[in-house]
Amino acid sequence: MGLADDLERIAALHRSGALSDAEFAQAKARCLAGGDASREVGGDAVGRWLRALRRSRNDRWFGGVCGGLAARTDVPAWLWRLVFVAVALCGGTGVVAYVLLWIVLPLEDGVVDGGTGSFRTS
Repeated sequence: MGLADDLERIAALHRSGALSDAEFAQAKARCLAGGDASREVGGDAVGRWLRALRRSRNDRWFGGVCGGLAARTDVPAWLWRLVFVAVALCGGTGVVAYVLLWIVLPLEDGVVDGGTGSFRTS
């Protein structure tokens, strides 16, 4: 779909009343800036969620992957652990997925105090 088709689709939505004047102006500006508005909004939200994903420093058994997933979702860490174990028992892919997440995901921000070993966020 080309730029002209996108602009026509946005204009049709505006004429039908589905878009207000402000929404039409925003969608038109995004379209002219070089991106499809619908793909841009969804892709950006998923990208931000993935970039915010971190391994947990305090809720961890091995690498903190399940604790980090629990912090970003409404699923408790014990359930993430159970999922990884179940998938590991069904062909071993759970182990591979866990190790890849352990390598790829950065550790959450924070500093471990030198002598006490206690954790504080910066």
